[in-house]
This record gives sequence, structure tokens and C-alpha cells, in this order.
Amino acid sequence: MEVEIIKAKGAGEDTSTGRKIDRLRVAAYCRVSTDDEDQIKSYNSMVRYYTDLIKSNKQWVFAGVFADKAITGTKTDKREEFQLLIQECLSGNIDLVIAKSIPRFARNTLDTLKYVRMLRERNIAVYFEVEKINTLKDGEFLLTILSSVAQQEVENTSAYVKKGLKMKMKRGELVGFQGCLGYDYDVVTKSLSINEEGAETVRYIFDRYVAGAGSTMIARELNEQGIPTIKGNPWTSSSVMGIINNEKYKGDILLGKTFTVDPISKRRLENLGEEDRFYIKNHHEPIISEEKFARAQEIRERRNGGRKKGVAPGKREKFSRQYAFSCMLECGFCGANLSRRRWHSSSKYTKTIWQCVESTKHGKRFCPDSKGIPEQVIEDAFIESYRMLCTDHKDVLEEFIKRVEKTLSEDSIEDKIEKLNRSVYNIQYKRKKLLENYLEGVVAKDIYEETDVGYEKKLSEAKTQLSMLEQQYDNEGSLQRRLADFRKALSKNQILEEFDRGIFESIIEKVIVGGYDENGEKDPYKIIFVYKTGFKNEIGNAKERFGKKSKAVEKAKEMCSHIVDEVKDVCSYVSDNTESLLRSKAWE
Repeated sequence: MEVEIIKAKGAGEDTSTGRKIDRLRVAAYCRVSTDDEDQIKSYNSMVRYYTDLIKSNKQWVFAGVFADKAITGTKTDKREEFQLLIQECLSGNIDLVIAKSIPRFARNTLDTLKYVRMLRERNIAVYFEVEKINTLKDGEFLLTILSSVAQQEVENTSAYVKKGLKMKMKRGELVGFQGCLGYDYDVVTKSLSINEEGAETVRYIFDRYVAGAGSTMIARELNEQGIPTIKGNPWTSSSVMGIINNEKYKGDILLGKTFTVDPISKRRLENLGEEDRFYIKNHHEPIISEEKFARAQEIRERRNGGRKKGVAPGKREKFSRQYAFSCMLECGFCGANLSRRRWHSSSKYTKTIWQCVESTKHGKRFCPDSKGIPEQVIEDAFIESYRMLCTDHKDVLEEFIKRVEKTLSEDSIEDKIEKLNRSVYNIQYKRKKLLENYLEGVVAKDIYEETDVGYEKKLSEAKTQLSMLEQQYDNEGSLQRRLADFRKALSKNQILEEFDRGIFESIIEKVIVGGYDENGEKDPYKIIFVYKTGFKNEIGNAKERFGKKSKAVEKAKEMCSHIVDEVKDVCSYVSDNTESLLRSKAWE
């Protein structure tokens, strides 16, 4: 048996291409992570150093210096020059890459190994000067250990930085401020001062929101007035709610709203309790009073009631809605809700109608018997139903008024206010005693700070709740006056001359549109008003009966069930939340 030895090819030949390598095409990679003056000098020095190093070696061909400035080393996808270097390597234009050290190449172990292996498969070496590692000649074990050390260094640095930031937050220092409409930030003193131009916009948003306008309406008004956001963009519903939810406008500040998941991915998430948060009261001059801010939060929470934990789906509280009929109209054929639509909106024949959502969203075949019914017809039908109620079924309204009065007498807000006032006094007394014990040396500093933060949080919550109850107490006084007027009007057998949103929402549970008449024939314009006492009132063929009003009259006024921009001029506007309180008190 004869064995023939086939000699290995020389080191100067590329086995992947068969190309004879006379001189290595060498490129260098360098990176600095910040743009401060010292780092920029280091960056420029490294570029000159590698350019001279490669060009001075007669066995090398200069293939370029790839350098990233002020870019993190934990994520390679953010480094354009690094990606360009890899692309040049994969295109066969580079034989050797020089880097000062593993951390300069990549601080992520997985990225380091990924790209080293990718290049090694193409017979391209990476040489790390500090560690003296050539990836084609040296094993991967040492590289793995050293790159893991580099990653661990990043994680340790991140932990130190995070700890330092938390200590600053604990001392009440402003950290990570990104700009805020209505405030100017002084970089030197790290303090906030009111910018009156932006503050006017903030006050407008809160005033309109507390008055009952929704975020979409407020955004539209601001855009129509040509007022941009702090970034110069048009307003949207979410940007308006960002103002409403921002505690800075009442002079407080919450630090630690978000946190970094890990220093490698740098992914940030909303802090829902995973990390400590720091709430600082009276940090700066407020733009909005604490009472108005608390009122806005109460409205926001009630509007979002259906999305809260523990609330049954579909049970969102009907509060300060843009239209009186929203979530109140039900299709008599399929049971779905009716939505508001505008026909011929771009012409003089514009008309507002309500139509089954199954038909409009999924197609007529899903609810073939339903038809669009004009908003004016529903309003006029309610006026007629209310007239019939006052004339023939006055006992229904009497029962309604008695229920509200009974609820008011049983559920005294005055008692709750008195109880909360006692609670506020007790918390303040405990904080005072705690401070005295700390000053006398009885309580350690860390225990004092932790306990005092707890007391401060309880005190803030109690004061907020107290403010809400006082507002509710004022509303109850308004409600009692309204009940008196309601009873007086009822005794005189008065009827409605035009649609009144407050009365409608106070006594109507829902409205069923469409159904069958007494002969079993389909009537898409049949309207059934279901009152909150259980009483029902049917009006058949409502479109025929109420749909012949003069178009001039309809065009002359805005629908009363629609909250338009000028809130004070709208007859169906729910002022001071009286009607909403009326509904919740009587039927909860």
C-alpha cells in the first residue's frame, strides 16, 4: 500500500477563491462611544495610527480605516462603519482586520463570536492588538472568555450608572428631562421655569378637558388654531392625553417612569413596579392647580372605566361622551350598536344619521333589515316620548326623583369628607412625630426616609380623594337644585320644546331602533325608549312621523345631541357633571 502525500497550500494562498495572495489587503476598525473632546481626540489619533501602520508595512495593502464615532459597542446594528466593514469583507475585498481590542470590536459576546466565525469561514482574520489574538491561528476558547469579560464590564458599568441615577433621584435631582411644553429647562441649575407661551396651551387643554371636551376634539381645535406640539408636529388624541397625564403641570415630578431591561439590547419599558420610582411634590412652579389636575384625572379614569382591571367588558361608564346617543342606540334586528355617520358631508345636502355597525362595517348582508335613521328623528321622537310620559305616566318620573333623593339622603358625602379630614390630620401628626424621633436620634435615617415617603404617599392620595369628594359635594348641591326644578316643571306638566341631553341621559337606559310592528311587519324606523325604571315607550314609523321637518330649520342649528366647539352655547352639554352624577346616583 502506497500513500501519496499532498502538500498543504501555502499560507499566502486563499483556499476559498484559489487566489494567490502576494500582499494582504488589511483594514482597521476603531470606535469611540461618546463625542466629548477627549474621546474625539482619541478617535482622530486611532485613525491616523492605523493608516500609518498599514501603509508602512510593505507586505500589506491599505484597504481603509472604518471608524464609528459616538456609537455604543453593545449593538452592532447601530454602527454603520462596522456594517460597511463586514460587507467589504464578505465581498472579498479584505483579508485581515485589525482592532485595538475586543471591547473596541464589540462588547457583546454573541456579536463578537458571530462576526469572527463569519469572517473565519471566508479565511479572513481579525487581529486584536491588546489581547494579541489572531482568530485564524488562535482557538475560540480564549476569545470567548475575553469577550465575556468585555460584556461583563458593560453590565457592571450599567449597574453603577443605574445606581448613581437612583441616588440622584432619591435626592430629588431632575434626571433624564426630555423637554416639556410650558416649561424651560436650565441645564446649569437643572431647574424648570414656566414658559408662558406654552403654558397658555397647557391651560387651554386642561380647561377644555375639565369642561367635558374629549382629547380628539381638543386636538382638532389646537390644529385649527395653528398651535403645534413642542416638537412642531400636529396634535393628536394621544399627545393631548400626554399633557393631561403629566404630573409636572401641577408642580410635582415622577422619576423612574421607564427602565432599561438590559445594557445589551437597551430596550426600555414602562416601569410598572419592576424598579423603584421617586415622586417629588412641589418640585417646581405649577401651571395647573392641584384641584384642576385631580379633576382631570377623575374624568380620565371614569372615561377609561371599561379598560380598568375588574370591570366587565362592555360596561364602560357613559361619561362626557361627544354625542348623547353614543353607546345608547341598539339595533332591534341584530342587537349591535348604532354608530354616527355623515351623509353628503361635502355638499349642502349633508345629513347626520345613525346606522347599525354590523351593516356598515361588515356589509349589508349581516343586518339586511336595518336602515340609517336621521339624528333629528331620534331627537324629535324622544321629545314626543317625554311628552307622553309627562301626560300619561307621571308616576314613572316621580319614582325616578324619589330614587335619587333616597340615594342622596343615604349616601352622605359630608360624612366621607369629615372622615378623610380626620385621616389627613392623623397622617400629618404621625409625620411630625416621626421627624421629632429622627431629630432626637430615636429613629435611624434610612428608616425615617422610607417611612416618611410612605406617609407622604398616603397624604397625597387622601388629599386627592378629598378634593374629588368636595367637587362631588358641590355637584350634589347642583343636583338637588336641578331636582327641585325638575319637580316644579313636572307639577306644571311642562313639555320639552327641544331636545335636552341632560334629561335624555338622566332617564333613558337605552334606545332600540328597528323591529316589528303589531302585525309582524318589519319596521326599521320603529323606536323603543327604555327608561331606567323599566318603563318602555314605543313609537312606530318614526321617520314618517318626524322626518318631514324643514331642511332650513335643520340646517340653521347644530344637532343638540352633538357637543360642538363652543361648549357654553350647546343646549345638550352636560355642565358640572350634574347629569352624569344624577345617572350614577339613581341607577348604580
